[in-house]
Amino acid sequence: MQTHEIRRRFLDHFVKAGHTEVPSASLILDDPNLLFVNAGMVQFVPFFLGQETPPYDAATSVQKCVRTLDIENVGITTRHNTFFQMAGNFSFGAYFKREAIRHAWSLLTSSVDDGGYGFDPERLWVTVYLDDDEARELWKEEAGIPDERIQSRGMADNYWSMGVPGPCGPCSEIYYDRGPEYGRAGGPEADEDRYLEIWNLVFMQNERGLGSGKDSFEILGPLPKKNIDTGMGVERVAFLLQGVDNVYETDLVRPVITRAEELSGRTYGTDHEADVRFRVIADHARTAVMLIADGVNPGNEGRGYVLRRLLRRIIRSAKLLGAEKPSMGEFVTVVSDTMSPSYPELATDFERILAVAVGEETAFLRTIAAGSKMFEAEAEQVKAAGKKVFGGNEAFVLHDTYGFPIDLTLEMAAEAGLDVDEDGFRSLMAEQRKRAKEDAQARKHAHADLKVYKEFVDRGPTEFTGFNELVSEAHVLALISNGVRVPTAKAGEDVEVILDRSPLYAEAGGQIADRGTITASGLRVQVNDVQKIAKKVWVHRVTVNEGQITEGDIVLAQVDPGWRRGATQGHSGTHMVHAALRQVLGPNAVQAGSLNKPGYLRFDFNWQGQLSESQKQEIEAVTNEAVAANHHVNTFVTDLTKAKQMGAIALFGENYGDEVRVVEIGGPFSMELCGGTHVQASAQIGPVTLLGESSVGSGVRRVEAFVGLDSYRYLAKERALLAGLASSLKVPSDEVPARVEALVERLRAAEKELEATKAAAVLASAGTYVDKAHRIGDVLLVAEQAPDGVAGNDLRGLVSDVRGRFGTQPAVVVLLGNADGKVPFVVATTKAAQDLGIKAGDLVSSFGPLIGGRGGGKADMAQGSGSDVSGIPAALNGVRGRVAELTGNS
Repeated sequence: MQTHEIRRRFLDHFVKAGHTEVPSASLILDDPNLLFVNAGMVQFVPFFLGQETPPYDAATSVQKCVRTLDIENVGITTRHNTFFQMAGNFSFGAYFKREAIRHAWSLLTSSVDDGGYGFDPERLWVTVYLDDDEARELWKEEAGIPDERIQSRGMADNYWSMGVPGPCGPCSEIYYDRGPEYGRAGGPEADEDRYLEIWNLVFMQNERGLGSGKDSFEILGPLPKKNIDTGMGVERVAFLLQGVDNVYETDLVRPVITRAEELSGRTYGTDHEADVRFRVIADHARTAVMLIADGVNPGNEGRGYVLRRLLRRIIRSAKLLGAEKPSMGEFVTVVSDTMSPSYPELATDFERILAVAVGEETAFLRTIAAGSKMFEAEAEQVKAAGKKVFGGNEAFVLHDTYGFPIDLTLEMAAEAGLDVDEDGFRSLMAEQRKRAKEDAQARKHAHADLKVYKEFVDRGPTEFTGFNELVSEAHVLALISNGVRVPTAKAGEDVEVILDRSPLYAEAGGQIADRGTITASGLRVQVNDVQKIAKKVWVHRVTVNEGQITEGDIVLAQVDPGWRRGATQGHSGTHMVHAALRQVLGPNAVQAGSLNKPGYLRFDFNWQGQLSESQKQEIEAVTNEAVAANHHVNTFVTDLTKAKQMGAIALFGENYGDEVRVVEIGGPFSMELCGGTHVQASAQIGPVTLLGESSVGSGVRRVEAFVGLDSYRYLAKERALLAGLASSLKVPSDEVPARVEALVERLRAAEKELEATKAAAVLASAGTYVDKAHRIGDVLLVAEQAPDGVAGNDLRGLVSDVRGRFGTQPAVVVLLGNADGKVPFVVATTKAAQDLGIKAGDLVSSFGPLIGGRGGGKADMAQGSGSDVSGIPAALNGVRGRVAELTGNS
């Protein structure tokens, strides 16, 4: 049975049983404890917590999930995926244990012809919580499972919670016996490889308190309602029904391995180490595509860092398998083809997903090239010192700082005839993971208590009147102070105000909240911020300036008109810049975030590489031409499918309802899904001036701009600056650029001349150093401090010149400098000195530690730098002592 069919049968089964089918939420939800959605129940948390009243009493979904805690183990075990689909059914007080057990058993064991999965009932085992005798009896009654196939397990295995204070309860798990060839007999307690968990039924009936771990928290008492939260692992059921050995060989994952075989020339199933790499590619490629589809971009922290690790592990694994050419595009294509029947957005958004993944591959291949050079330099130093082990610390720095994979370090070390201190590397990695885990745990906290808002969330959304008016009469529904409802608030107090209707825009979609006032007779309240609760209720954060506000008051809520005018200019300007970017750069320049406020906009977009000056000028020109055209701004509400068919652009990662608001500016020029406030015609935006363009992460660029009066003021300031320069240079304004360029060229020429004079003076001093040479045995040694400020090529050139003056004599030249608090040094030896066993690279170790430095090189020349100027005298003595030892004159 194909995976897409497994999904469909699950949903159909529960819809027929009276459940409402709910689409999968995005992998990115606004949850402080989660980087990614990792369970089917996450989008229903507000219902379980009692913060919102669900619109249905029973639901079913197939939720996209990502778990990356044990990313290093992917491919080693045969039953774990980083991306997986969790099919679930949920009851919000409608039914409990008996019905949950009945529904699960019916779907699993009914025949395929009757819409079930056709599992053999004799091969199914269940576990229950230690003292849950009720569940044990229900399994016997509803499913006919004998007592010997029902096992009781403790809190760590069969008691569920979110890991923080909130709902919890005992659970019951269903396992499938794969047979004696997969492990020991004796049920799940004996072997969880042979007995594979495929379904977990959580009887959510209690509330947990503080504590850590899976079994060290207090049960505070029962929840108001008994709920059901179950999850069936789609991938696990798929590999059982498809008769394959593991989750990597199912119909949606194996095609990626097949493509990797074609690209690498290797065969899956013939070598364990290679098989792990094949599985890593297959698993991570699917996860990466799904994350990019939901709006994640590669980066150096948070979600972006996880995605970057996944993509780089794919690239690394393909390289180690022998793939010679870039392969990311191939893997993305296969994943899109196999997964799009269930997730059509992968096909419609294919070009953007492909561009993000391939862009990261291109960047990482450059990283590998740079890392290889760093490795080679370090390996050369190891060998120059006569050692055979590449340090664990150096391997960790390559991995952690430069993103250079340890597998490549091991491979290259072997080619260079070196071992790697793997124990040291693993120890440092373990310390890093421990710190990361502790940091994540420190940030993890209970869900914010939003119960005080529940009444108003259930009442329905705040009526937003701000599209049509700036002043609205409203009723004060509630006042909230420090999470508690209060009847009144007096002058000088800060409080939250909930109104039945409001013209003030609540922050959303990159547009910051309106500022304004709430007034009545003898009352004046300053609105400082407006936020949404559950995307429905407007919460006005205010300061009472005059009088007293009381629950039940009739008031006037008013937007600051100047603020709103600037805010609409900024928001509409953002749409115009987005449209111009796509016109100039193409459809892959997709929005990755924005911020707009009065007079200013910031727009992030997916793009590889810095924009050229001509591109920036063209984007600004296209934007302002559209502004000057005075396009009408048209807004309308339609259903999501129709909006997308019309070409409206949606923000990736954003969850939209069935009905959406479309903002259209100039017909096809700009059409986006947007709930923000806008100008009525594009000319009202005023001039748009791009301030600059920069990088905010791999594959993400940012443009910033002023609009309206702020744009005018900026241009006026620039004009005044230009006029000042013209006056100082005594040329017309249009000649300033050429005159400045000429001055810069003259300055550069003068600097070069100065450098040449300085270098000549340095070289001229070579003779004085030759005169300072003293003989140690048969060797002439120059060990001196160079003039302050001499460094780099000048110091190297001076040392070479001094060495050259000794001709065929055995000679060693060591000069240490003092440049900006650093101690650059160069060591050179003549051929005759090398024949006596004196090598420049070896001499560094005799004085490097004394100046807090390190360096390396070859037998004839070595160089490096230190950080301790005070150690120069001791370092020079160290060189003299070492040369004496080597010549037998110590």
